Amino acid sequence: MAQLAEVGEHLLAAAMAAPYLERDEEHALALRWKNHADEAAMHKLARAHMRLVIALAVRFRHYGVSLADLIQEGHVGLLEAAARFEPDRDVRFSTYATWWIRASMQNYVLHNWSIVRGGTSSAQKALFFNLRRMRAKLAQGGSSRTGTEVFSQIAEVLGVSRADVEVMDARLSGPDVSLNAQIGDSESAVAVERMAMLVDDKPRPDEVVGLALDTDRRVAWLHEALTALSERERRILRERRLADEAATLEALGDRLGISKERVRQIESRAMEKLREALTKRHMENAAEAML
Repeated sequence: MAQLAEVGEHLLAAAMAAPYLERDEEHALALRWKNHADEAAMHKLARAHMRLVIALAVRFRHYGVSLADLIQEGHVGLLEAAARFEPDRDVRFSTYATWWIRASMQNYVLHNWSIVRGGTSSAQKALFFNLRRMRAKLAQGGSSRTGTEVFSQIAEVLGVSRADVEVMDARLSGPDVSLNAQIGDSESAVAVERMAMLVDDKPRPDEVVGLALDTDRRVAWLHEALTALSERERRILRERRLADEAATLEALGDRLGISKERVRQIESRAMEKLREALTKRHMENAAEAML
């Protein structure tokens, strides 16, 4: 009742005072709005269904968002339903509008219940709004399943992975925590922010730069060492060692007109020559660095 009081007596009174519409009157108002853009007819149609908005908003009151904001979002959904409603279809406006009102409120809850944005796919929405209810239902049934088995069953019913269920359960179970919040006594000299405790597995900027320089240097050495090989040796090494998909000895032998055993021998000899050239270049660089 306290949440309803925050909405305002004026809005509640106006919603409850709005008369119910008979099917014929509702149809006539919808036609006037659709065919003649009669705003008075649209507002009368919307006012008559504000009690529906309030009733749906109360169902989402446990997600930590303002009931007044939920009703406002629901009203947006109600107006969207009025704009899209087809009067000639044999459907009452309240039935059609319920989907739009609920969808508008669900989107608002998903975007505002936490500072961390969650998934917005249909499967993720179903998981968010049904996880607690399904867990409570399984618990009431006296199920002896383990947590992993429960997550697997929920994942199968909602069409998501078990990992998604576990992540959503963890998010719903705990409050948001700021990364700037301090760990320990704020007056202590050793107090640090949570952000300082996060581990980044990526290499440091200086390591990235050093790796790039080393890679460029090694590529240059490799190209220089390849000049010590014959044309056939270079071709075999490129196709056997440097290509994305290495050629087989048999296929390469067919292209060169030699046996696959001969290809293996040339490759082995070329690798040894290449290794000697690279070793020599490395020793020369080391000697220059010592001068």
